[in-house]
Amino acid sequence: MVEPVTATEKDQSGRTQAVRHEVWIATMWGLIVTMLLAAAIVVGSRNLSRFDSALVAYTFASLFAAFGITYRYSMWLQRPPTAMYWRRGWEAFFKRPYRKQNAVNWFRRVISDFGLNRFIWLRGKYRWLAHWLIMWGCIIAALITFPLVFGWIMFESVPGDLNSYRIYLFGFPTTAFKVESVFGFILFHGLVWAALLVIPGVMIAMHRRMRDEGAASLQVFREDILPLVLLFAVSLTGLLLTVSATWLHGYGYEFMAITHAATVIVTLLWLPFGKFFHIFQRPAQIGVSFYKDVARAEEAAKCRRCGHAFSSRMHVEDLIRVQRELGYRYEANGEVGHYQWICPRCRRALLALAQGKLRFPRASTVAAVVLPAVMPVPVNPGLGEGPLDVEDRENFHP
Repeated sequence: MVEPVTATEKDQSGRTQAVRHEVWIATMWGLIVTMLLAAAIVVGSRNLSRFDSALVAYTFASLFAAFGITYRYSMWLQRPPTAMYWRRGWEAFFKRPYRKQNAVNWFRRVISDFGLNRFIWLRGKYRWLAHWLIMWGCIIAALITFPLVFGWIMFESVPGDLNSYRIYLFGFPTTAFKVESVFGFILFHGLVWAALLVIPGVMIAMHRRMRDEGAASLQVFREDILPLVLLFAVSLTGLLLTVSATWLHGYGYEFMAITHAATVIVTLLWLPFGKFFHIFQRPAQIGVSFYKDVARAEEAAKCRRCGHAFSSRMHVEDLIRVQRELGYRYEANGEVGHYQWICPRCRRALLALAQGKLRFPRASTVAAVVLPAVMPVPVNPGLGEGPLDVEDRENFHP
């Protein structure tokens, strides 16, 4: 006898199949990106002729990190809210009336938000300094380390001039420079400059997490402390390699080289799983900003209770669609249609009125209560000083 399948079991089966489909897609993308990177290593190093076999462990760790990051990024993009923002962001960027302004805003936001970290500056100067030092130290280190590990960049002495080196990019000869020149000194100590940025940034971040009660109450070792420890270990062991080679005549160099390799490999393997993953998520925030720009410029959403504009129509409609995809139903009776068409001010009023209705059943109905036609002016002195800046003001509904 076959037992009937309940609606709940059908929903669970459908969700399981959806998750399996997402996993399959993410796995395929991970394999594609990993194979493309492996092919780029082979081609860029001239069929591995310029690949240093001593760096093979770094290479495999990088390939694993590429797969893990792509897999997680693909899973993240397939979530209904992220997928909606991702799709709408591209649509907004290429929307005909806003293309020129979007191009200007793209350069402005790359410089302001990424180069200068203005969004963190608004949250706190001390926090900004730590993040800015760590970010640029890691960027410099990545731009030097990965091309060297993959064999894309190589230095060879110039024939007949042992005091000069020539840079080979993807196997093609480029400029030559003197070893003892200022350029050579800066170039060969690039990882030192990166470490000298990262270490102070890590120390500032650790100090903040130990002394700031708000940060300390929310921090988790795996997400907040371990990444800082890994960055500090990589930077310190890298500096000690330079110290050993420059001033200690190579004393302890072999041990320190192994220790440095271990810390770098662990950090690469940790990239897809820990807080470092936000490095790859953050660029998608630019698409969200374009979406918000277009939403502000187009039709506004008006509350179906008080009639005041409180958001963009596109955003409210997208939010309703995403909630339905996630299985949340907030449909309302009458002209309202859906709870998302109610502004925050009316939601607070309706909550209080509903509670009052339970306490005083004979009181007037919720629908009969009308709010004033004039919106009060906010007088909060801290308005706009939060992490959302302008959105704090736009979304403030007294």
